[in-house]
Amino acid sequence: MNIQDIKQRFEIIGNSPLLNYALQTATKVAPTDITVLINGESGVGKEAFSKVIHSLSSRKHGPFIAVNCGAIPEGTIDSELFGHEKGSFTGALDTRKGYFETVSGGTIFLDEVGELPLETQSRLLRILESGEFIKVGSSKTQKTDVRVIAATNRDLLDYSSQGKFREDLYYRLSTVPIRVPPLRERKEDINLLFRKFSADFSEKYKSKPVMLDAEAQNILAAYRWPGNIRQLKNIAEQLSVLDEDKNVNAFELSQVLPPERPSLPALMVNAADANQMSERDIFYKVLFELRKDLSDLKGVVFEMMQNGKTTMSPEDFGMKPNENSIFNPGMYQNNTNQNNSIQNNYSKPNNIIDIPVLQNPEPESLSIEHKEIELIKKALDKYRGRRKKAANELGISERTLYRKIKQYDLEE
Repeated sequence: MNIQDIKQRFEIIGNSPLLNYALQTATKVAPTDITVLINGESGVGKEAFSKVIHSLSSRKHGPFIAVNCGAIPEGTIDSELFGHEKGSFTGALDTRKGYFETVSGGTIFLDEVGELPLETQSRLLRILESGEFIKVGSSKTQKTDVRVIAATNRDLLDYSSQGKFREDLYYRLSTVPIRVPPLRERKEDINLLFRKFSADFSEKYKSKPVMLDAEAQNILAAYRWPGNIRQLKNIAEQLSVLDEDKNVNAFELSQVLPPERPSLPALMVNAADANQMSERDIFYKVLFELRKDLSDLKGVVFEMMQNGKTTMSPEDFGMKPNENSIFNPGMYQNNTNQNNSIQNNYSKPNNIIDIPVLQNPEPESLSIEHKEIELIKKALDKYRGRRKKAANELGISERTLYRKIKQYDLEE
């Protein structure tokens, strides 16, 4: 079966090279019993790929079940997957078969496999290695013949480094990885998908299909679609219901598209220290570095004053002077006083400010202890020695304040 036949059979829309490559990989691996890991963001259609693989395999006449691992409570997921014996836990009134027992001879699709608890991961690893499992509350080993297809929108190797996912299980699952591309990497498919959804909802609601003008189509293709195909389908349905004439322009489309969240700059912190540094520690660290930079700047200005400079020139900043610059000496006018005793006396424009001669700046103490003493003194002065109010101002307990006063010998 070629790719176009597969797309038609499973209603997969699009001609993106990335999508075609993912489908080709799925068709090649389908006839085998190899475990497959499908990677992709939420809403890209990972479950459709699992159905393609099952339907083209030798197990196509066997059972197929899709399990959302993230939707099952941690306390019951072992029972759901592997079954349990009567009386094995509170509420276990009867013996129950799990999915791995009932689907034997078929395929099980484990969606959001990264959400499995570590204990459940160990049980799954045993099935992948030997085909054996033990029911909850039992000591008897049972056999099963199930093909496992897993899917995730997480970086499982990153999860593994954090101790949230077993590394050996990751390599067992990803014998053949398939990456389903997000919608923003399939821009050529977005309008095709929208037209398909529009036609479906037109039939469902007995109305005209929604049509987009050229500018609206450009906006649709440029949008990032964080919810992928699922979000695009929701937008198509929303327009099918709300728009009266079904001819949508750019403005009307922008009214139903959620605003895209801008990417914000992040404070970079060494990963090894991140867990040991609180937000307050990071704030103080940045604050002290800024104060150090300010102290260095004062030193530079003082050095310039020592060399006899009272104004800064563009050359001090690596710039070329120009006639509009406040540093341009040509802006000053040459004139002489009444006694002609002073030559080249410049009258300065209003926007020129003399830099005062600074005395040699003392390097500021960046000791946290010094800053703490300073803050305690200020708080005590502010509340005239009333320690309870000073403690509240500092955000510490009164007992801690007493201890700090004694530690730093601040008793009056």
